[in-house]
Amino acid sequence: MSTVTDPPAESFRLSQLINDTRYRSITFQFIALILLIFAMGYLGLNLVQNLAAAGLNISYDFLGEPAGYDINQTLIDYNSQSPHWRAAVVGVLNTLLIAVMGCIAATIVGVFVGVLRLSPNWLIRKLMSVYVEIFRNVPVLIWILIIMAVFVAVLPQPRDFRGDPAEASMLWDAFAFTGRGFYLPAPIFEPGSWLVVATFIVSLVAIVFYRRYTTKKLYDEGVLLPRAWPTAALFFVPTLLMFFVMGMPVSLEYPALTGFNFQGGIYMRNSLLSLWFALSIYTAAFIAENVRAGILAVSKGQTEAAASLGLRPNRIMNLVVLPQALRVIIPPLISQYLNLTKNSSLAIAVGYMDLTGTLGGITLNQTGRAIECVLLLMLFYLTISLAISAVMNVYNNAVKLKER
Repeated sequence: MSTVTDPPAESFRLSQLINDTRYRSITFQFIALILLIFAMGYLGLNLVQNLAAAGLNISYDFLGEPAGYDINQTLIDYNSQSPHWRAAVVGVLNTLLIAVMGCIAATIVGVFVGVLRLSPNWLIRKLMSVYVEIFRNVPVLIWILIIMAVFVAVLPQPRDFRGDPAEASMLWDAFAFTGRGFYLPAPIFEPGSWLVVATFIVSLVAIVFYRRYTTKKLYDEGVLLPRAWPTAALFFVPTLLMFFVMGMPVSLEYPALTGFNFQGGIYMRNSLLSLWFALSIYTAAFIAENVRAGILAVSKGQTEAAASLGLRPNRIMNLVVLPQALRVIIPPLISQYLNLTKNSSLAIAVGYMDLTGTLGGITLNQTGRAIECVLLLMLFYLTISLAISAVMNVYNNAVKLKER
């Protein structure tokens, strides 16, 4: 009688990797990874060979050479004799500044507009719809140029603040809004001021913990504690008490018209402001739609149940609707933050010197090191994008629905 022999174990395992649905996807992903590694290796080797044939080599020695150009806005000390790497750092800080300011402003405006998009008031609802449709359907570069042109054409020049009577005047003798930029009071920190700053930071932490405590108290025991006045008290009272106890160690330096321009205080250039406003209101239009979609994803029964318990509409929105809507809002919100950060590379259109303008612009043109500069640009934007995604994913995991 003939017997059937089993196939060799090796051939069985290999066929299992392809035919078994438990391992097929992993197998194809591994094969794709190997092919990608070989493709990247081939492109890298081809690049090195072509550079060698042209008598070129990849070198970053140019970063230590003097930059030879000025930057109109710097957050750290810099001059034309500083090395290229320091100019790149200035560009990085300017990019991060506009990204952080833009994300904060876009989130505030986007949430506000998204909530008003669902307002029972017909006029408010339609006005917010018009805002969303106008701003998200026009390229952000055009908004940057429009806002920059408005600042230059509409706002007065510093010379208009001179004379009796002057054509323009400062707001509360502290703020000057001109076509060259905004001039704001600057804080002066004297000895002992660090205690005031530390108290303010501790107050912010206390506010977060108190609001979490009130939410937990409401969910666990049904006890509705006040939030508005305790939050305001924690925000102002401890810091003001420490401010006066320490002898008012924080003062303000006000801008003053000296010569042909204002001196002193904080100077925000119109290039920074136009870029910030444009990126904020443009991205806010997309965030507003994310917020609206997240709110609509929450069942109306949740709102009706909360209203039946006697909660006011603002309490319902803050305690019932938004916490559940965040699970829908956060994932697309990450993409909007990434888009805003990458769109900041359009800053060169209005003369704002971000990383694209320094390392990817003047430094690249002066040194001719296009490959090196582009690789550094790619590395920076990749790093900041991954960092934003990581932070927002941590928050997303904290607010997502916990299943058993």
